[in-house]
Amino acid sequence: MNWFQHVWKEFKEFAIKGNAVDLAVGVIIGAAFGSIVSSLVKDLIMPPISLLTGGLDFSNKFVVLKAAKDGTTAFNTPADAVKMGAVTWNYGNFITLLINFAIVAFAVFLLVRGINKMNRSTKKEPVSKECPACAMTIPIKATRCPHCTTQLSDSARSLRRA
Repeated sequence: MNWFQHVWKEFKEFAIKGNAVDLAVGVIIGAAFGSIVSSLVKDLIMPPISLLTGGLDFSNKFVVLKAAKDGTTAFNTPADAVKMGAVTWNYGNFITLLINFAIVAFAVFLLVRGINKMNRSTKKEPVSKECPACAMTIPIKATRCPHCTTQLSDSARSLRRA
């Protein structure tokens, strides 16, 4: 078996394993979830924030670092500046992406928090145990088995006193 066949065999084993398939499904679902949350931020959350801030739009905040080919330095948008050949520093776009990231991260946090609450099992303290001698179920605080009369360990006695 040559090197290529060996690597191909290992790759097939890897790709068929559940981990690779689970990862692929996770990436696809993540991309779909990302577009939904991105739309939530862009279309539902940011408009009221813009309204509250008096129509502030960070995406049009930029600094012209190098004038256009014709010497122009005043532009309405970064796209206009780029069309004219100017070099811009688009700090407003960065601020917008930071805000979007914070909102998306908070949404993901709430989602994971909700899933964790659903998965949290209600662990109750045990009320019974098995006798080591006869394997019958007995109360957790028992010091002697009622079935076979075996004296249980000291740990059971200390539980009874507690």
